[in-house]
Amino acid sequence: MNLPAQAHAFTKVFETLSREYLQGKEEVLRLSVIALLVGGHILVEDLPGLGKTTVALALAGVTGLSFGRVQCTSDLLPSDITGLSIFNREEGHFSFQPGPIFNNIVLLDEINRAMPRTQSAMLEAMEERRVTIEGVTHPLPDPFMVFATQNPSDQSGTFLLPESQLDRFLICTGIGYPAEQLEREIIAGGGIRERIGSMVPLVTSAEILAARKDVQAVYLSDKVLSYIHNLVLATRSHELILTGLSTRAAINLAQAAKASAFLAGRDYVAPDDAKGIAVAVCAHRLVMRSDMTTTDRGGVLRTIIAGIALPLA
Repeated sequence: MNLPAQAHAFTKVFETLSREYLQGKEEVLRLSVIALLVGGHILVEDLPGLGKTTVALALAGVTGLSFGRVQCTSDLLPSDITGLSIFNREEGHFSFQPGPIFNNIVLLDEINRAMPRTQSAMLEAMEERRVTIEGVTHPLPDPFMVFATQNPSDQSGTFLLPESQLDRFLICTGIGYPAEQLEREIIAGGGIRERIGSMVPLVTSAEILAARKDVQAVYLSDKVLSYIHNLVLATRSHELILTGLSTRAAINLAQAAKASAFLAGRDYVAPDDAKGIAVAVCAHRLVMRSDMTTTDRGGVLRTIIAGIALPLA
């Protein structure tokens, strides 16, 4: 497998976005490309106005994939996302009108402002890549990726995402404030939405699907597999954690580590591939004990990771 040549196109996607459009957002961009290569979904949690929506728009622009946006509010209905049947008087029957979920990349903006009933409408789409509406199952396009954003849970008008839905996100990350000098440059330059709208796609949907097969073929050694398994087991016996990582989380970590290696031009997973992406893939899945003072899932997971020895190769 000529992996470096095949991975070059997706490395270029990341470099183009981070250097020409979204400086200072390298980590969230890298994680977004990894989610795309694995066929997973990404949840970005941060304060409003830091560029979460812009990242999703840029990812769609550079890949040429169709894009749908849902602005989540407390009165949003499941049918506003999935679509519904409308009676056609001229033809005398109901016809299905697809909702924004029928796009390759679907932005769920401020997902935790939607009511839990509406949030749950996404479970089938995220897991099965299909939606069932009025008893009829409709397949979703391939590639399909949910890019969800949420505000910090202590802001007014937000609802906590259930653990079952959090577990459907391959990656959860944030953006943070840009460095001072970079922020001054961003302020001086203004918005970039118009530039993003005229982006030239660098990869096609066929290349994305082919790359996903290449990622699955990346070699995962028994030593790295044992490292991932030991990490999962350690979360299940930690005194601060009520519910540790599931088997799904372990599978997702292995897949994301393969994608990280692919972007680095390697056809094998190095131990640091798994270690470097473990917090983004796993922390949001932990359920902390309510009688403990800390709720910093990322900090607890970093402590666990620090206590597990990396394999030599």
